[in-house]
Amino acid sequence: MARARTTKKLAQRIDLNYFKKPTPLKRAKLLLSILLPVLAVSWIAWRGASRDARVYSRGRMSAAHAILERECGVCHLQVAGAFSAKAEDRACLACHDGPIHHGSQVSTPNCATCHAEHRGRVRLSAASNESCAACHAELRTKSGAPSFAAHIRTFENGHPQFAALRGGARDSGTIKLNHAIHMKPIRRGPIGPTVQLECGDCHRPTAVRAEWPYADAKYVATKTSYADQGGMAQTPTSALMPRAPTSGRELMAPLKFATACAGCHLLDFDKRFNEGVPHDKPEVVRAFLVKTFSGYIIAHPAELRVVREPDRSLTGRPLPASARILTPAQWVVERTAEAEDLLWRKTCKQCHTLSFSSANLPPAIASANVTLPWMPHARFDHDAHRGFSCVSCHAQALTSTETSDILLP
Repeated sequence: MARARTTKKLAQRIDLNYFKKPTPLKRAKLLLSILLPVLAVSWIAWRGASRDARVYSRGRMSAAHAILERECGVCHLQVAGAFSAKAEDRACLACHDGPIHHGSQVSTPNCATCHAEHRGRVRLSAASNESCAACHAELRTKSGAPSFAAHIRTFENGHPQFAALRGGARDSGTIKLNHAIHMKPIRRGPIGPTVQLECGDCHRPTAVRAEWPYADAKYVATKTSYADQGGMAQTPTSALMPRAPTSGRELMAPLKFATACAGCHLLDFDKRFNEGVPHDKPEVVRAFLVKTFSGYIIAHPAELRVVREPDRSLTGRPLPASARILTPAQWVVERTAEAEDLLWRKTCKQCHTLSFSSANLPPAIASANVTLPWMPHARFDHDAHRGFSCVSCHAQALTSTETSDILLP
């Protein structure tokens, strides 16, 4: 027979005061609700008494500011009436005082907007793409008309080509150099052996001290009257100051005749001598020639009797007498003129741009006007890419025949 049960009888079986009875879970919750606040207050009091604020930091300081990790007050300046001490721009400018980001900017962002600290040992100057795009995605200027691209969101979206690589950009250097010829097997000097040049035989960072295979010890040891920096092109610094190399291995150093050219490009001027003229200003070269020929004729007075050499006759010039007796001064003047004619019209002209103003004055040599670096505001490290071949980035060097070619990747 079925058992008779009613809803009321079933409900009477439930203890309505069950929630008032303690259980292990309830005891644990009560204990934690009391213990955790006590521990938190105790910890805050302990950290406050130790005066060590690092525990409140979001992370480690950048490499440049690592020395300030225990000196929070250097950057976080307390403002009267304020609860917290924020990193103020005036704290940054106390050490890094410089020009504003750009003269045409509508407003000046806070330093920390782009240079965020407490992200570990990172390079603080490396702003994120998002920081740049915050302004440059919709660029506004004081004049209302930006001179450059106004909608740059990423390098792939809106960023214009760099000036050095834009269509029509040309190298303003005056040194005549055909890379294609130098990248093929080439004769070393007029009668030297055929050699295969490598890029590193001429192009090296400043800090590299390896031996130069085509250097000339005489020219390396000789001081010149011109400064190495005299032939450098002026780098525009309208907005930001150029970045300076730190280790000497980032950028390629300017080429020098003594280390990169002298081994093949001989500066011989007369078969009587085994040495060449100095690689220097025309005035210095002329003085060297006069001194050298003067000393020679004193030691060899018999050569004052000059016999005309048939194969030395130049078309368009009157033939000299078959034999002449010259004074030492006349002999020096004639030999100097012959040597200068060879140097100015052939040897020097092969690489340099010369201009002649008077028959009696040495020519003027145009400044080399070497551009270094091509992207003054960029950061690049050749040493970090030493595992790659030069032509993997500068492939144009294999076919470039003009000095005006810009051989950047």
